[in-house]
Amino acid sequence: MRDISEDLVTFLVETQYEDLPAEVVHETKRSLLDSVGSAIAGIATDKGKIAVSVARRAGGRPESVILGVGDRVSSSNAAMANGELINALDYDDIPHVQPFAIPPALAVAESTGASGKDLILATTLAQEVCRRFTLALSVMTKKLMEEAKNPEVFGNANECIVGATAGAAKILGLETERMAQALGISAYLCPLPVCRNWEEAVPKSMIKYVPIGWICNGAVTAAHFAWEGYTANPRVFDGDRGFWRFYGAERWEPEMIMDELGKKWRFMEKSFKPYPCCTFFHAQLDAFISIIEKNRLQPDDIDSVDSYSIPFVASPVPYDVETQVDVQFSLPFVLAVAAHRIREGAKWQEHETINDPRIRAFMKKVTMHVDPQIIEKKKKDPKAWPARVEVKALGKTYVGETLYARGTNFTEFRATDEALMEKFRRNASRLLTPNRIDQAIDRIFSLDKAENLSQLTDTVGL
Repeated sequence: MRDISEDLVTFLVETQYEDLPAEVVHETKRSLLDSVGSAIAGIATDKGKIAVSVARRAGGRPESVILGVGDRVSSSNAAMANGELINALDYDDIPHVQPFAIPPALAVAESTGASGKDLILATTLAQEVCRRFTLALSVMTKKLMEEAKNPEVFGNANECIVGATAGAAKILGLETERMAQALGISAYLCPLPVCRNWEEAVPKSMIKYVPIGWICNGAVTAAHFAWEGYTANPRVFDGDRGFWRFYGAERWEPEMIMDELGKKWRFMEKSFKPYPCCTFFHAQLDAFISIIEKNRLQPDDIDSVDSYSIPFVASPVPYDVETQVDVQFSLPFVLAVAAHRIREGAKWQEHETINDPRIRAFMKKVTMHVDPQIIEKKKKDPKAWPARVEVKALGKTYVGETLYARGTNFTEFRATDEALMEKFRRNASRLLTPNRIDQAIDRIFSLDKAENLSQLTDTVGL
């Protein structure tokens, strides 16, 4: 089995801003824009409010901002709150990398007076390591395709604590020995793979598939511990008893971490979400919205909606929606809000929307199906999200199909800069003035020119 610890640390220590291709720098700016906007909108959720309250209570040196709130707390507590906020609406990227990779680097960068280039470099490296570890370990989609169920034991981006720590450690300027210690500490702090337990719980809990806030807090802590000289196993990813073994992974392909590292940037394969809900529903939403907009169908015109896709098992009771997290994992609910032309964003998950009798009534019109032909398409192209939707309305049957969901980064459906800016404006408008929104966009896209992050963090705080 391939040893990777030493080569991974070398990559993290030796890579500098000048080594990043222009398109990689730009994609990292897009990631930052999407994350900051999602965090600001996330304050509308109960999960987000609790994270802010806990960060305020924990306090610490006022060195790093809680996005959208403006309070400054310790870097570890700011990272904790911001990670929870970015993921609160389930509006962050797929695979879930940004909520882990960005908050630790951002918090430590602000606390140390780092430059915009420093932050770009650190968040690029953090995203790349996060993505490669998920590629090396993930088994969820493969199991769904083969057996229409998830593994008995699995995680969902838990391993991103390694990349999150790498980003914070890069900001601190850790050299080879201490970078290796930081990653070793992070591996020991990785949460248990609890996804199967979480997905069967009703109603859906706020902690979701992994405690994101803890991972972000732990990443900053791991980096600071190593900076002070705390030690761990510097070769924690190697050997028969390495990280993959004590994490309990069914799959470990370390070559996915190291192959073409620094040459091929795998984090750029992400998808940006146009809808605040589980990615399993996005292609179906695309097809449904296309039908109702093209044919000008109103909710009362529609008799039934039949949706065909790959198996979805994360919520055993998709028609029983009580919480904001239930919304994120209920296809009948999100099709109902789309049918009523409720604009994508935090409004989808407000309690007023959840309890709207019109939404509740429309949900009963939706039937979910697993389609073997769609499963075969997904097997042939794992990056695809095939879906078909049939809408019966006004005595006719309307059919919509798609192979890729909108926002998929490597197809013609890729989210444009303009689309991401519009999403940011929609998310940030709940708290920021139009002028501050424009300033934030400009400062993120010109981040490489910033000598320090104070202008950006002052803008996206309150």
